[in-house]
Amino acid sequence: VLTLSLLMFPVLRSLALQLHAAVTGSYVSGTHSIAFINCLNEQIAKDIARAIMDKKLAAYVNILPKSLALYFWKGELEESTEILLLVKTRTSKIGELSNYVRSIHPFEIPEIISLPIDQGNPLYLKWIEESVPRD
Repeated sequence: VLTLSLLMFPVLRSLALQLHAAVTGSYVSGTHSIAFINCLNEQIAKDIARAIMDKKLAAYVNILPKSLALYFWKGELEESTEILLLVKTRTSKIGELSNYVRSIHPFEIPEIISLPIDQGNPLYLKWIEESVPRD
């Protein structure tokens, strides 16, 4: 019983937080995330952003201008310019988003990382919720 209780705790906690949020209208920290995806150039960034939006994997994608990147690749220090996508979505969609982007991204190992949104404008967060379908 103790083991089962420990295994069920995360699920029960999540359900309790969702119920509390539904009743009170409050935001549950981490319900949404921002994913960062680097692209080689602006055209690739636009193509990936549009593909993400067409699949309804995000509510909003920013395409940030060119930035300089330094990184190690195959033991060598590399330098390049990249375009950064900021993708606003449900945290529950991050796995699907990552799998999809890896399938269409030209990089051998594309950067796809995310951070949960702790707080924000409640109306904006509600809009993300309404814009990205549930699983």
